[in-house]
Amino acid sequence: MYYAETFLTHWIFRVALFPLVICSCSTLPQSAEVGHPATPDAVVRAMFHANEMKNMADLEQLVSKDPDMIGYTIGGRKYVGWYELKREMQQEFESATHLEIPIREVHVWERGDVAWYTAEIDYVHYEGIGEHARKTVLPLRESGVLERRQGRWLLVQWHESLERDPTVQLVETQNQQSLDDHTVRKAPVDLSGEWEIQEADKTYHAVLDKSGSGNYTWQDGTFTTTRLTDGRWEGVWIQPGNDREGGFEVDLSEDRMAAHGRWWYTRVGNRSNIPARQWGGEYRLKRMATTKANHSLP
Repeated sequence: MYYAETFLTHWIFRVALFPLVICSCSTLPQSAEVGHPATPDAVVRAMFHANEMKNMADLEQLVSKDPDMIGYTIGGRKYVGWYELKREMQQEFESATHLEIPIREVHVWERGDVAWYTAEIDYVHYEGIGEHARKTVLPLRESGVLERRQGRWLLVQWHESLERDPTVQLVETQNQQSLDDHTVRKAPVDLSGEWEIQEADKTYHAVLDKSGSGNYTWQDGTFTTTRLTDGRWEGVWIQPGNDREGGFEVDLSEDRMAAHGRWWYTRVGNRSNIPARQWGGEYRLKRMATTKANHSLP
């Protein structure tokens, strides 16, 4: 229910990621305690709404904050307890110009003092304003458990996963102060195919889709492209094999068959406060075979 960084930037991975919950109605049932939703369904919707509004104070009133509370999110991330998750969510809130969390489907069941839910939502992250603003959409499936304690329903466990590959778009705005009226266009370069990746001490291969997302052969890694414009290719990576993640930024060659730049860490094991671009190395990428890609940029 809380998407954060990583990107999901590090927003898909900051990401990443946290239980997401949105309000699709203007009013919510309230309990005798002022401000607390009275039903499990209302709590779920209130969590989504607080997440969408980037309202941490409201959100944490709906979570149990048990020290052994466990949450799972995309990229193999695991959170134990509330406060590490809260820190990364706050970083996500600060990085986003605007968040939208449209609910596509929600189901809630209740048995005594326990309830559980499933949800399908889009987590939409806007970053920046004007012609270079970016919109990233994570289609997520989520489930969670709530418990009634002293008359209040609280989230005690959650799990989320990607329904399909995320999309990253550039947003053109008529008014740089608002994202209300906008048109969207996708970056036109097709990155699909097999790429050879060279670092100082190793060489491995990645198989990417046209948006630049896919898997690579070192430490069960995955790439996600977050921006591709003017020959600059940016994104994030996760390596479950050694429990690390970070970002990258490379420049594509004119024929779009090679790229050169740098990668860096944003997390190593339990250490998630590594400054971006501070620790890393050099990337050299080479496309192994031509594709039907459009290799031109605007």
